[in-house]
Amino acid sequence: MIEAVIFDMDGVLIDSEPLWREAEILVFRKVGINLDEEMCLQTTGLRTDETVGHWYRYKPWSVKSREQVGLEIEETVCDIVEMKGVPAPGVHKIIEFFNHAGIPKALASSSSPVVIDRVLGKLGLRDEFKIIYSAAHEEFGKPHPAVYITTAKRMGFIPVNCLAIEDSLAGLIAAKSAKMRTVVIPEESNRNNPRFTIADVRLNSLEEFSEDHWKHLKELNGLHQ
Repeated sequence: MIEAVIFDMDGVLIDSEPLWREAEILVFRKVGINLDEEMCLQTTGLRTDETVGHWYRYKPWSVKSREQVGLEIEETVCDIVEMKGVPAPGVHKIIEFFNHAGIPKALASSSSPVVIDRVLGKLGLRDEFKIIYSAAHEEFGKPHPAVYITTAKRMGFIPVNCLAIEDSLAGLIAAKSAKMRTVVIPEESNRNNPRFTIADVRLNSLEEFSEDHWKHLKELNGLHQ
């Protein structure tokens, strides 16, 4: 059976990937790196420190520390979320679906605890999750499965009995590596990426999730061992 569902946050609960890109373009420009939207896609789903490290290796800077750049990105994202953040289509519908089914919910995000708290506060979703956990607490972020394994353990379930809902390839690989069943909602610009075929269910929006998808996911029990 599926005993728990674990949501990613960015790109799943909130269409925040464009907001992250906006913040990254603004902040990295200050250290001499002129990113565009396509370049930002290279780090979708990674932790902020890993994104900063990626671009530092591409073109090192000296005007600020990497830690300062990371904090500035997160502060900028929080400000943009406050101005523009809205729930992704279908969020309240799928939360109600799992509430009605009696399935406990958790959050496993690559974002820092500060960003997670600001987003959940903006969306009014803080009380919807039994466990809220950040990959910032792990040695490795997504696509490493650690954040999903730890979240499942904190909920009291083994990963193979959990469903993960993701939007990025890095997150999907993390959930699959943890032996979880998976639903993926790729961002529109990356929707046709053939690598998303590893997901058990691929949707264009959470609004599409149905009883038939739920039945299909439950019938996969034992095939992921």
